[in-house]
Amino acid sequence: MNPSGHVPSSSTAAVADAARLIAFSFRPKLLPVRDETYRVLVHRFRDDDAFAEIVRAVAIGLDLVILDADVRHGLVVASTDESVFAIKMTDYAKRTGGEGKAAERVIHALAHLGAAALAYPRPADLSNPAYVGRITVHGVDAFVREAGRRLAESAAQRGEEQDPGLGTPDLEAAWRVYARRASTPGSGDGRRVSSSTVGIVGKALAFLADQGLLSRRSSDDGGTYVTTSRYRMQVREAGQRMFSELLGLGITTVTDGTGALTRIEWTEDDLR
Repeated sequence: MNPSGHVPSSSTAAVADAARLIAFSFRPKLLPVRDETYRVLVHRFRDDDAFAEIVRAVAIGLDLVILDADVRHGLVVASTDESVFAIKMTDYAKRTGGEGKAAERVIHALAHLGAAALAYPRPADLSNPAYVGRITVHGVDAFVREAGRRLAESAAQRGEEQDPGLGTPDLEAAWRVYARRASTPGSGDGRRVSSSTVGIVGKALAFLADQGLLSRRSSDDGGTYVTTSRYRMQVREAGQRMFSELLGLGITTVTDGTGALTRIEWTEDDLR
């Protein structure tokens, strides 16, 4: 019975339970094994087709996409571009202590792109529930910088050292922004730690850990993290759309240790 004294119908109660299950998905560090209600609702979603359809309908109304539901990681959802739950890169950069300027958004995006590609370098890794990726802050930074070097070589071979050609991959423009930013404060330009590429990668991985997508293991190599099943679901959904260009470069082994963002649009003026 609700506070008004009205006894909800079975259909109304099912909708309430569906909304409750989706609400649990926004508490990424809460797992079904630690909450009885959550565990029961996940089992109900998997075993009761009618209830699962209600959950999906509620999710559609919120511009959310259900990626998976399992007692190990709970309900995993992703937001569409139109959803009020979507995290835009401008807001994300500000939330992680940055200024949210275009060049900084590009670096943040490449940090996430590199983390995802390095965590799951092979398609088989994304389809294997038992696979656990391991990444480090320094490893991701080295990976993205190597991607930039490969792209620079490709541009040079086409005689486009100064500016990327029309129709070339967006990453050929983005790498220039990353390459111009100091890797660490000791690189000679006096930038503070938080605005160096290592600092930004560190904030990106810490953000993913706060979202229950990575788990921090140590401070080695700037911070060592392992992937969670929730992260695998998110990266699998993004798949080729997020990092096919990086995988195509063939540099997924560049590391000194051992991936839902909205596509970014920028102009050449933004990248200067």
